[in-house]
Amino acid sequence: MPFEAFLNELKAAMKNVFHVRGDIDQMALKRGMPPFVMREIMNVNPLSVGIPVEYGGRGCKMEENISLLAAASYESLALSLTFGINSALFLQPVAKYANEESKKHVFDRFINNQNMGGLMITEPDFGSDALNMQSSFSENDGNYHIQGTKHWAGLTGWADFWLLTAREMSPEGKLKRDIDFFICDVNEPNQQIKVDEVYENLGLYQIPYGRNILDVQIPSSRRLIPETTGVKMMLDLLHRSRMQFPGMAMGFIHRLMDESIAHARDRQIGGRNLLSYDQVQQRLARLQAYFTITSAMCHNSSKVAGIENDLSLNGLEANSVKSVVTDMMQEAAQSATQLVGAQAYKINHIAGRGITDSRPFQIFEGSNDILYAQISEGLVKLMKKAKEFNLFNSLKSNSLTSNASERLKSILDFKIETSLPQRKMVELGQVVGRVVCMEQVLKLGAKGFNGQLIENAVKVLEQEIEMLMSGYHHTGQVNAIEVYNNESNWREFL
Repeated sequence: MPFEAFLNELKAAMKNVFHVRGDIDQMALKRGMPPFVMREIMNVNPLSVGIPVEYGGRGCKMEENISLLAAASYESLALSLTFGINSALFLQPVAKYANEESKKHVFDRFINNQNMGGLMITEPDFGSDALNMQSSFSENDGNYHIQGTKHWAGLTGWADFWLLTAREMSPEGKLKRDIDFFICDVNEPNQQIKVDEVYENLGLYQIPYGRNILDVQIPSSRRLIPETTGVKMMLDLLHRSRMQFPGMAMGFIHRLMDESIAHARDRQIGGRNLLSYDQVQQRLARLQAYFTITSAMCHNSSKVAGIENDLSLNGLEANSVKSVVTDMMQEAAQSATQLVGAQAYKINHIAGRGITDSRPFQIFEGSNDILYAQISEGLVKLMKKAKEFNLFNSLKSNSLTSNASERLKSILDFKIETSLPQRKMVELGQVVGRVVCMEQVLKLGAKGFNGQLIENAVKVLEQEIEMLMSGYHHTGQVNAIEVYNNESNWREFL
């Protein structure tokens, strides 16, 4: 089936369950999804986009996967994330790193039984510090015995398959440094995962999260096979997943933009519609800029993020894409809510709901603060290697930023200190991340994308970069005062 026809089938199914048979705004008030919703949507076999052709899928094409995520997020960010978890965090790693027997087993169940899968990395005491996870495995009679505790895995209690991560326990009782991945089938003996607690997550009501206790026996054939090390495999997986965030952001921002424009056109204030007010124009222009920037990211990821490519070393690009696009998601939701006003301050309004639904995107798969710092760390490492410490010269010589840096020379033409405090590393990363994204916008513009939208997006990015650079150059630094109780009650000074 041609992809457009496939996508139209999915859109028709979503329209039926979200707008005809049910009301998505009312569904948003309750946790989980009514059974008929997932049944009708999964009947279209949307997850086939993440499965190779030889196993009955659509070929694991990145442009199709990103288009699927965008189509879903226009209606429901939670549904899009559900697709993203299945595809980026389970099906794609299986397609790339599992053995033949495991691929057949997994993909057959997805195609014929509409199964779902997820990934468990995060632990209660080891979130961002995943390399020090305490979940362990040991080999015993052809099985791997995995023990540990995982939490905040999307689809907790729902998924039929899980990719479990653990470190090998040595005979001396010490955990080895590398990380391994295992396919757990909860429908097979000794592979059931105990859900110890289901969390009351603040947003994304339709996706269950919780704490899971691992004490499972996984057949040795279900261990993923890294090309070199497990850590490198994990980086490849996570960077590819981050490069697909624009797919989830695309439909979400597009919908907020459409809703905001429609509201501004129809809403009358003082005998004029909102569209005629300058501040409203500014908000709408930024939403359109976010739409354009996200479009550029989708275009770029479609070309470079396929499973045929090794993304383990693409940290600067992947971290830039994920952190900037998720910042834009949150800002878009905040702006749309502000524009609509009190009516949007409801869970059953897409703008208000969008604030809490998009907020965790800035946290999971790498907190944005950490990713921005890592962008700077990677850049400084490249600078030291090239012995070039002028920011403009360094970015000009990098294919990810070469054209965009030319437009920003007056802002970027200065030397970087290589021993920056962490807060400055974060600020610098915010700048570099947006330069990376501007490069993608310029490249999309060169392909013929709407020139007015491109120019507006570039102007918005230039403005953000100027503001961020102003903060970066500010030398004043404040630190938290641990003992602040003394002389800090205002009533004592009346």
